[in-house]
Amino acid sequence: MRNGANNQVSDMNALQHADLNWNLLRVFYMIGKEQGITKAANRLGLSQPSVSNALQKLETQLDCQLVYRDSRSFELTVHGDKIFQECRDIFHSAERISILVRDAEEEERGRVSYQIISDLVSPMLDELLRLYHHRNPSVTFQSEVSNSQAIVRSIQQGRASLGFCLLATPLVNLPSIRLFREEFRVFCGAEHPLFGQETVSLRDLQREPFISFACATEGMGLEPMSVLREGTRIGNRINGLSTNIEEIRRMIVAGLGIGILPLTSARDDIRRKDLWPLKIADEPIGADVYLVHAPFEKLTPSERKFVETAQELLALYPDID
Repeated sequence: MRNGANNQVSDMNALQHADLNWNLLRVFYMIGKEQGITKAANRLGLSQPSVSNALQKLETQLDCQLVYRDSRSFELTVHGDKIFQECRDIFHSAERISILVRDAEEEERGRVSYQIISDLVSPMLDELLRLYHHRNPSVTFQSEVSNSQAIVRSIQQGRASLGFCLLATPLVNLPSIRLFREEFRVFCGAEHPLFGQETVSLRDLQREPFISFACATEGMGLEPMSVLREGTRIGNRINGLSTNIEEIRRMIVAGLGIGILPLTSARDDIRRKDLWPLKIADEPIGADVYLVHAPFEKLTPSERKFVETAQELLALYPDID
């Protein structure tokens, strides 16, 4: 009979402890953490009598004293300290679970949308996308091709958050991360009389009709074409305009005029002898490619991670193109 009675009491105690009120445990955890009932009440936004009452209920349920308390001192009992340590582990784990769930939800729903200039060839950009996807495989990407001027305007007006564009200098009113330098050349097509000539005078080029990026004629001065026109007075007579680099290439190849293109995107045309690079100066023509983004606090978590990944790559590989 005695064993049966003991088992009954043990079952009752197990049931009693299994029915522990998590709110009471949380109140006690805050009492131990703040080392006082008044401080715990302030932290929890409860009245002091409510916190004292919760402590008494927990002590009754556990059938042990948890806190030595009087008007001048506060101290956890031996039982109280052990239970506080358990509560700390429990609630820290609960916080970690909340963070994991939040991050998982963000990863599942995340999207990185960016605008980019056309035909941008870059191992650095390729590695940025690869590394980010490796770390965040559930985040989706959306890319829109535009010109530098339109990209900057979209971000300034809040219609876009991220953009890869050409800038002469960093922007004052938007964060601008310099990624690498892109080289440009002036080209002519196979039917052009200057095709194949090793040296061409600046005066000859100044007379030639030019195929230009449309944004380079609109006064913002973001494209290398603008710098070229200011420094050499080449391209004063525009014979073709486009915001798309492939269309500019098509017009140059067709012989409508000379024009400026990124060297990396024109290598195959040079090899096929569809285009010819015209040397007009000892200094190469180039422009810096920047990752421009909205203020950090306005970016989504996925977009912030993307910007941080770009900064990490630049720190690790400062010479990557």
